[in-house]
Amino acid sequence: MSYQHPEVTDLVLAAGQGTRMKSDLAKVLHPMLGRPLLEYVLDALTELGVARTLVVVGHQAERVRAAFPNADAEWVLQAEQRGTGHAVLVAAPALEGFAGTLLVVCGDTPLLRAATLHELLEHHRASRAAVTVLSTRVPDATGYGRIVRQGGADGPVAAIVEHRDASPEVRRIDEINSGIFAFHYPALQELLVHLTAHNAQGEYYLTDTVKLALERGLKAEAVCAPDYRELLGINTVEQLAEAERLFRALHDAPRRAAGER
Repeated sequence: MSYQHPEVTDLVLAAGQGTRMKSDLAKVLHPMLGRPLLEYVLDALTELGVARTLVVVGHQAERVRAAFPNADAEWVLQAEQRGTGHAVLVAAPALEGFAGTLLVVCGDTPLLRAATLHELLEHHRASRAAVTVLSTRVPDATGYGRIVRQGGADGPVAAIVEHRDASPEVRRIDEINSGIFAFHYPALQELLVHLTAHNAQGEYYLTDTVKLALERGLKAEAVCAPDYRELLGINTVEQLAEAERLFRALHDAPRRAAGER
């Protein structure tokens, strides 16, 4: 199934080195079943039917671009990787005059489906939020940013707190940030100028825009995806092997079902 989102520009974060992959190869170029991780994400975005795709590259930027000579994408260089918020800032010149929805996705999520992104965008549009984060609940949230809600698990979003900056109480939360966001871009432009790097990583976190939006009376929403496995990012060779196993299982099941009828 394909969708149509002509009001949307997507920004793919693909600048990381991926040091835990035990290889110098740019993380998004690591193969899963013979195809680079980034290719799966670009395929999902093509199915989503967005107007433009911008890809932020950094480590081995030219090698990443060369791997996709026929991609319908524009490339943005993040020469110095200073966080996800910084990645959006370096893309600002390419987005000059844009007033629609900016969809930010990660280039290392090969199981991500267009249908899930469509649900995120539909909720974002209907709620008229400044920012909508795609979240999910995981068995082990270690290392992930936590979705903090007011008044408990079903309350409105209050903030996203990175694991390194989280208190023991916040670390007990199992709802995590997938790293995928929908923004009303004019609102995001106003928020980005207030980002700081006063955190454990010394980076500009895009997640801080949630708190900044709420402080300014803007609306922040979260859409919780039901299957956390779809949103798994690839940071280690073990996670890559698990993603390959899941991909095979997800795609073999429909074929088996069709053969049984």
